[in-house]
Amino acid sequence: MSRRSLLRGIGGAGAASLLAAGCGVPAAYVDESDRAGRDLSARDRRLDFANWPLYIDTDDEDARKRPTLDAFRKRTGISVRYTEEINDNDEFFGKISPSLMNHQETGRDLIVVSDWMAARFVRLGWAQEMNRATQPNVAEHLDPQLRSPAFDPGRLHSVPWQSGITGIAYNRKKLGRELRSIKELWADDLRGKVTLLSGLDESFALLMLGNDVDVTRWTGDDFHALCEQIEGLVKKRHIRRFTGNDYIKDLSTGDVLACQAYSGDVIQLQADNPDIEFVVPEEGAELWAESLLIPNLAQHKTNAEKLVDYYYEPEVAAELAAWVNYVCPVPAAQKVLADSGDEELVALAEDPLIFPDADMRGRLAIARDITAQERQEFTKRWNAIVGL
Repeated sequence: MSRRSLLRGIGGAGAASLLAAGCGVPAAYVDESDRAGRDLSARDRRLDFANWPLYIDTDDEDARKRPTLDAFRKRTGISVRYTEEINDNDEFFGKISPSLMNHQETGRDLIVVSDWMAARFVRLGWAQEMNRATQPNVAEHLDPQLRSPAFDPGRLHSVPWQSGITGIAYNRKKLGRELRSIKELWADDLRGKVTLLSGLDESFALLMLGNDVDVTRWTGDDFHALCEQIEGLVKKRHIRRFTGNDYIKDLSTGDVLACQAYSGDVIQLQADNPDIEFVVPEEGAELWAESLLIPNLAQHKTNAEKLVDYYYEPEVAAELAAWVNYVCPVPAAQKVLADSGDEELVALAEDPLIFPDADMRGRLAIARDITAQERQEFTKRWNAIVGL
């Protein structure tokens, strides 16, 4: 089961705080000078790392063991309390935002959230700047295409954990033809056999690309035009439903023939069903990342920075990529896998959904984030369409 097979949606308990903080309540913002806590790293050789389930390598014989983390502890003497507590960006935001809003430490030294959520942390001043002088691997090996997102120029406060592509998955055998364009999702023979992702941030960029919009600088007019288009398709019952990551089941059973999908999911689906294909459409696809952040007042900041840099060693990045199967943010890891002499690892090195080639990279775009001023209005309209 893929890590992204977990259902996404706005966590009801955190929705109120999400909307308030997401809209930039002035009192919530923390100046850079007030973000650092007392760093106990030198005498307390540990750190607390919160991540998503199924998002790190595990031992084949004992799922409780995590080889790369175990190797980090042996090398540095730093132990890692690793918790798989993040099941939804909004829910996790609601869980830790009261502490951050009230200038209290969260009990976590390192977290992983999607970049659209990382943008909210950075905008609110809830993520500390990392010391790149102690992170030579990040400086040398971070994928150039991910180095400077609009929400965090220069990646001062964030570092990608893994990356991925939102594109189209389809069952070629059942559809009986190739599907190469976003516009082809609306063909008559796919009526009632298409699903879209329900989450606004997960869904909108790919759909805008289908309307030939430059998603790096899309406008409010582009958004509302998209909503009108999707509303029309819903009325015609062309769209079967809106999903979280449960689209995997629909695609596997054949109830759905084509859908919005994540690249890492499809790599794993193909192992059981080679008829499933993933497409980076002619119009382009969205490149996204889920990134590591060090929350304000973290007590083991230096230890956390060491762990971040450790995962940017090409050998370590290759080991992680071989397990999670998402786009590796360390291109140098490709050579490690290619030179491994292992047939399966060499195949992964050649997979453009893990290491995109130049042609694919030319069709990938990183969408601009929804601003704090836009979010409440746009979320309300989108959720009305998808039924959230």
